[in-house]
Order: sequence, then C-alpha cells, then structure tokens
Amino acid sequence: MGWCPYTFPIVCMFLIVSVMGVVRNPAATVDINVINGHHHHNYKEALTKSILFFEGQRSGKLPSTQRMKWRKDSAVNDGQYAGVDLSGGYYDAGDNVKYNFPMSFTTSLLSWSVIEFGKFMGSDLRYAKEAIKWATDYLLKSTETPGVVYAQIGDANIDHSCWERPEDMDTDRTAFVVNQTHPGSDVSAEIAAALAASSIVFRSSNRSYSHILLRRAKQVLEFADTYRGSYNDSLGKYVGPHYCDYGGYKDELLWAASWLYKASNERRYFDYVMRNKPNTTEIVINWDDKGAGTNMLMSESMRKGNGIRDEHTKESFRIKADEFVCSIVPESPSKTVEYSPGGLLFKLGGCNLQNPTAISLLLLAYARYLNEADESVRCGNTIIAPLRLISLVKSQVDYILGHNPMNMSYMVGYGKKYPKFIHHRGSTLPSMDEHPGRLKCQDGSRYFKSSKPNPNVLVGAIVGGPALNDSYPDTRWLPYYSEPTTYVNAPFVGVLAYFVHHH
Repeated sequence: MGWCPYTFPIVCMFLIVSVMGVVRNPAATVDINVINGHHHHNYKEALTKSILFFEGQRSGKLPSTQRMKWRKDSAVNDGQYAGVDLSGGYYDAGDNVKYNFPMSFTTSLLSWSVIEFGKFMGSDLRYAKEAIKWATDYLLKSTETPGVVYAQIGDANIDHSCWERPEDMDTDRTAFVVNQTHPGSDVSAEIAAALAASSIVFRSSNRSYSHILLRRAKQVLEFADTYRGSYNDSLGKYVGPHYCDYGGYKDELLWAASWLYKASNERRYFDYVMRNKPNTTEIVINWDDKGAGTNMLMSESMRKGNGIRDEHTKESFRIKADEFVCSIVPESPSKTVEYSPGGLLFKLGGCNLQNPTAISLLLLAYARYLNEADESVRCGNTIIAPLRLISLVKSQVDYILGHNPMNMSYMVGYGKKYPKFIHHRGSTLPSMDEHPGRLKCQDGSRYFKSSKPNPNVLVGAIVGGPALNDSYPDTRWLPYYSEPTTYVNAPFVGVLAYFVHHH
C-alpha cells in the first residue's frame, strides 16, 4: 500500500497495539543453535530469489522469459490518455500505483549492487541486469518529452480503496507530470541518478544502451536543477502521504550529480557536489534521503583520485563516510541507531528492513574501499577494521534469513518458516490461472480478510520486518510489518552476492 516508509495511520497504530499484545515473547521460542551461530544459510538460493521477486512486481506486458508464472500482463495501456506509452516499470509494493520516486531509488541501488558485487552473481547476473533494464526502459519513456518528467501513474487515493489484482485493475491511471511551471527536482534528479548508475551497469555489455542512459541522465539532471522545486508542491495530494519528499530535494540533486561524476568522470559534476554539499552527516540511506549514499560514492571517487589533487577535499568526504560508519557500529561511542535484542539494526520510521538492507550495502562497499586503501575507521578510541564491517553486515543478513529469535526468514519463500500473510494484492488474490474471471474493486475484500495464507507465493520478497522487540505479527492488516517493497530488496541483492563467495 506504499505505507512502508513513514506514514502510519492511526488505525494501524491501534491494530499494532492489539496484535503485538498477544504475540508471545520471542525469547521463549529461541532456537539455541541459532543464537549460538550454528546456522547455515544458502546465500546463492537467497540471491536468486531476491532477484526473482522483481518479476512479481513487473507492470506492463510480460516477456516470454517471465519466471513468476502466476503474474500476467497488467496496465499495458498506461499513458494512453496522455498520448504516450508509459507501460512497464514496477509496482513499488503491494499496491498497483507506479511511483517513479521510489522506483528510481530502487534502480539506483540495484545498479549499485551490480556495480559493486555483480562479479559474484554468476548466472544470476543476467537476471539482475534484466531487472534493472525493466525499470530503465520505463524511465526512459518517462523522460522522453523535453521539459516533462512523468512522476507517477495512478491515483493512490483511489487505488488504495480497492483490493484487486493488477491484471484486473480498473482504477484511475492518470499520468502525473512535473515540468517547468510545476517542478519536481526530487523525482527528476532521482531518475537521473538511476539512469546514470545503470549506464555503468551496461557499459561493457550494451554500450549503445549505456550511452543512451548516460545522455538522458545528464539532460534530466539539468532539468531538475534549472527548474527547482519539490514535487510535493506540484503533486502533493496525489503522491502524499505515501511518497512525499520529506527531506527536501537537494539531496537528490547531489545524489544524481555524484552518480554522474562516477559514470562520466566529468569535473563539472564534482564541482556541482562541492558547491552544494551540506555540512551535516547523514546517517540514513532510503528513498527519501540519499546523503549517506552521496558521501560514500564521493569517498570512493576521492580515494581513487579521479584527477582531484586537493587533499582537503578528499579528506572531507572520507571524514563524512567515517562518521556514518561510527553512527552505525554497535561498539562505537557515537552510535545513533538502535539494535533489537536479537541484533537487528533499527532506525525510526516505517518498514524497518529498508534500513539494515540499504545500510548493509553501504557498509560492505565501504569495507571494500577501506581494504583497498589499507585503512580503518576510528570512532573515538575504537578502531573499526573492514572485517568488522563485514561481520556486522553478515549478522544483519543472517538475521533477515532466519537467524533471529522468531526463527523466521523475512524473505518469502526462503527457509522453512517465512511470512505467509503478506500485505500484497497479487499474492493475496487467486491468480488468473485459478480464477480467470474478473475480480472487481471490492471483490478482493474477502480474500484480504481470509484466515488462509496467501495463495500465490511472492518468492524472494522481503517484508517490512519484525518489531524492535524481535516479534513479528504475520498479518495482512499491518503493512508496516508485512508489506514487501522493491527498495528493500534492491540493496540486498548486492549484499547477498558478496556472501555467496565470502561466507
């Protein structure tokens, strides 16, 4: 339903209090072998399934290579009322709206996963690239008209009043745009970042496509920077409260410029970051806030030199990246995040698993940068070596895959015990193969309320995750916990790839 990030309706709060009150103390059901670390995970299986999940989120006409067979063609006419083809792309979560803001962030992190750790993906690399291209083909369509960027397809307020399969969808499919008079620097710059990052992915395998992506990324960032403003002001009642830009659009502009610098090595993008970079240290990376990601990207570029001779500049990015590490590592005196009793990283806000997955990708990438430079991080009097970052990330991966007090994998279809009542329309309703007749807007209510597990297994989907006390209410009624999203899976793809070869 797109509630995963920050929004948290009062009805959800009531339900959480009610449901959580009857959840058994998870510590009482702990498997001692799990807690003592005698737990093996098949990271290759998890990697394959984490990528397969994206096929379950596809919108548009599905290819003959589609592996998640219970999904069928949907929203093939998107854009027709605007006179353009806007089919394709992804549904972000359990609903049927295409939000280009989180979709682009998903694409950026999925591309980063491949850039950093694609060499460990083996046969799955092909599918990871296909997942990226399914998004970038759509994002190219969304930015094809000069001076116009399509920001969203579908009215969330109408969509969220129905519980129906994407294949049956008959709700409003308005194509919402930002332009010169109604700007959206945040969504436009995020698209630019996604296109720039993905251009690196395809540089060696599809050079002409890579050029197209990079050229469009430059054009879209120029548009975003020239016509500044938040898409909250232009499209607020349609994008909010689900994916409003709560943190302002400047971080997206910097994030896009950082990716363009990495992709093109053009000095103008470095200069742009330097002119506009904030003095604060960001300790989070998510669809709304990219500050930590920018610092990590620029830190890597500075370590490699890239023609920059100013040691003070190089040191400034390293310091910011180090401060991010110190805000995360449990033994650091400047830690600002929480950890559950079972060891899961927590950051306030909805859909908590978006935090350990995205932060793990950053920590793992930074561990590689540190190792190549033969450096460590100093947090007060505590020295954090690259191996410590890797071990912290592994603890998060293992927790998500089942090494936790609930003995539950939070990846659907992985392990013996995983969420069976996820908040997801397509998974909840019978497939077209089982029920070829059309299900209207309200026809899905009885399936949502059913006490039976979801009939369609959305393999590889990572849900919102457990509560701070490590308990998990497996119910469709609480999307905060049970709804999967693309931007939770995207960084986890790279992290899993690393552990396929380093466990």
